[in-house]
Amino acid sequence: MTPTSQKKTPKRTPPNKKTKKAPAKASPKASDTWDPNIVVFACNWCSYAGADTAGVSRIQHQPHFRMIRVMCSGRIQPGFVLRAFEKGADGVLVSGCHFGDCHYIFGNERAVEQFEKTKNVVRLLGLEEERLRLEWISAAEGVRFAKVINEFTDQVRALGPSRLRPKRQTG
Repeated sequence: MTPTSQKKTPKRTPPNKKTKKAPAKASPKASDTWDPNIVVFACNWCSYAGADTAGVSRIQHQPHFRMIRVMCSGRIQPGFVLRAFEKGADGVLVSGCHFGDCHYIFGNERAVEQFEKTKNVVRLLGLEEERLRLEWISAAEGVRFAKVINEFTDQVRALGPSRLRPKRQTG
């Protein structure tokens, strides 16, 4: 073999010599490593299309949500939101058309009424109101959708896991 074709072997430390350990890094906070489960109820005509616009435009946003498409944000009743919390959601976002743009004319006004009822029930259950949010996002507002998702995810992450979240059973 020629000297250039020989493989170099890494230097090894003899077993009897002590090596210096790297300084221990501070462990990350639980809130830094924990990812919240967020449920998004989005109206078919505007908010769901806004989320689609964000995706097609490749706008970066937090991926920690599940989207449920509904025909109108006015259709979201308190029971839907409470069921989401019961099934493990840490936060719920209800999103609909801007006022005056609703395909069902007064659907988003109904959404405001339902949202206020839902907030009262969430408060009675002892959950933080910050776990619930109502937003108006149009089909052309992909950037706004991404911004809202990022802000809401960070807001819920700061609160920590929901106390209604089911505990995992270890077997």
